[in-house]
Amino acid sequence: MILLQVQQLTKHFGAELILSNIKLEIQTRDRIALVGRNGAGKSTLLKIISGQMSLDSGDIVKPKDVSIGYLAQNTGLKSSLSIWDEMLTVFQDLRQMENQIRDVEQKIADPYYYEKPDLYNKILAEYDQLQIRFKDLGGYQYESDIRSVLHGLRFSDFDYGTMIETLSGGQKTRLALAKLLLTKPDILILDEPTNHLDIDTLSWLEQYLQGYNGAILIVSHDRYFLDKVVTQVYELSRHAIQKYYGNYSQYLTQKAEQYERDFKQYEKQQEEIAKLQDFIQRNLARASTTKRAQSRRKQLEKLTIMDRPLGDEKSATFAFQIEKQSGNEVLNIVDGSIGYNHHIIAKNIFLSIKKGDSIALVGPNGVGKSTLLKTIIKKLDLHNGNINYGSNVTIGYYDQEQADLSSNKTVLNELWDDYPLKDEKEIRTVLGNFLFSGDDVLKIVSSLSGGEKARLALSKLLLQKANFLILDEPTNHLDLDSKEVLENALIDYPGTILFVSHDRYFINRLATKVIELGKDGTKEYLGDYDYYVEKQQEMQELKKLEHSKLETTTDTQNPAKQSYQQDKEAKKLERQRKRRIEEIEGYIDELESKLENNEALLCKPEIYQDHEKVLELNKEITDFKQQLEKLMEEWTELAEG
Repeated sequence: MILLQVQQLTKHFGAELILSNIKLEIQTRDRIALVGRNGAGKSTLLKIISGQMSLDSGDIVKPKDVSIGYLAQNTGLKSSLSIWDEMLTVFQDLRQMENQIRDVEQKIADPYYYEKPDLYNKILAEYDQLQIRFKDLGGYQYESDIRSVLHGLRFSDFDYGTMIETLSGGQKTRLALAKLLLTKPDILILDEPTNHLDIDTLSWLEQYLQGYNGAILIVSHDRYFLDKVVTQVYELSRHAIQKYYGNYSQYLTQKAEQYERDFKQYEKQQEEIAKLQDFIQRNLARASTTKRAQSRRKQLEKLTIMDRPLGDEKSATFAFQIEKQSGNEVLNIVDGSIGYNHHIIAKNIFLSIKKGDSIALVGPNGVGKSTLLKTIIKKLDLHNGNINYGSNVTIGYYDQEQADLSSNKTVLNELWDDYPLKDEKEIRTVLGNFLFSGDDVLKIVSSLSGGEKARLALSKLLLQKANFLILDEPTNHLDLDSKEVLENALIDYPGTILFVSHDRYFINRLATKVIELGKDGTKEYLGDYDYYVEKQQEMQELKKLEHSKLETTTDTQNPAKQSYQQDKEAKKLERQRKRRIEEIEGYIDELESKLENNEALLCKPEIYQDHEKVLELNKEITDFKQQLEKLMEEWTELAEG
């Protein structure tokens, strides 16, 4: 069933054309992504479809009974109610029906009606109808639905009596999303719903949307999220729209293939035109061939000339360089505690960063990831423990809030004032690489959009030429193309990287190691995001197995509880245990090989006469032995299990 159609929609802002001849169709259970550069008009189109903004021409056609729910970017819920009471407002009709049922139940229990059979039977029939309708509308589960959505969006630890006015901006945004999901509109329109969500919450939202009964129209810069949720992609580019089938990765493939096909057709036609023009030019003046030349000219005039296919719009282009190499040891934190003032957020932090590492720091919102980064760059004090910085380490820091970019300077002066010895041409070239061209460099910094501030912050970072980049949510505010350019620049970066990101695709491409930060410490995973998720799942399954064993031990009166399913689960975990043992044995072999190599190097005269090199090798040997000890402990536990 067609729920909504956009027909030949056009929109201007003043004299500037934003959208032209836009066509879009939404059917029941469609999963649609709307993609395009920042400023392409995605949010404008969503506002027009949801009735928040007018259109200049065209039509939006939908049946009257089709409901639309719209969540704009960073929309915080404004309410004087508590969390629970605000969520209950979604089910006002059901609650009124619930009161009706209670009233009818009181009548049924009243002897007055019982003594009047006709009236009593009428009340019973009304009661049956109310109950059936109440059940069909979800009356017996709406409170459970509220708890489920609040739990999924990380409000399970909250007192539901908490007043919404006291919450942070990010929490209010998540509550606005929760309320919209509970309303279950026929068409759910979400503009950047993944902002302010940590990785676990993103995974929950993906699963929720996959099972959603209505249609979904989403704008998001989270490629992992889009790949999991959507089945169609509409691309907005150069005021026009193009439809593709499949998820985001499939859209990219189709787009590249289509461009290649179009370009080949264009080249083929250009060759044909050149041949026709050449024949006409050589044969038009000759009496014997003039008729054939005239025929070719008519053929050329009737030809529909193809426009040269347009490639991607201009992307930012940049590469991070370093001024000097750091030592092999970049940073070590031993038994650290972090927080603000006298309040400790996280403790037992152990972090060892080597030259060339690219480490993703993950964990739920509020656990202290940004606080840890600010502690490393000395904006905050370490409460307990020690931080040791390696030799020749220079730090470049990217702040997700771009707190320092609020001045009344122009873009040009904001960058130039930091590097006054560089000439204007060099500064303009750097800004041009980040898409600040012409009069863009004269914009006032405080008036820039989030995406523009992000690009300006990256341009400042690039000029630092630091050998250790610390990045706090570097992909926030960047469109999908800019994210890809940033990824490629960081993959080619010759230094060391520590970054916080909720963009799982970004983590997968960049991370060589994942550090999970919790209130009680850090855990290290030697791989990308997918490896981290796999290990998390294995740990959860191991806990379930331990719980299952405990239940089997304590419940001696009912041995049948050790069901087929538990036996199957145990076999699965046994396979995982053996696979982990094999992995550990591989790591042990690798570390022992490195130890032998270092010990052999120490015997060479050119090495043992170099005091600094001897210290470095001995430190590596100590680290290798510590890692070996940990791996041997884990191997012993698993082997005995």
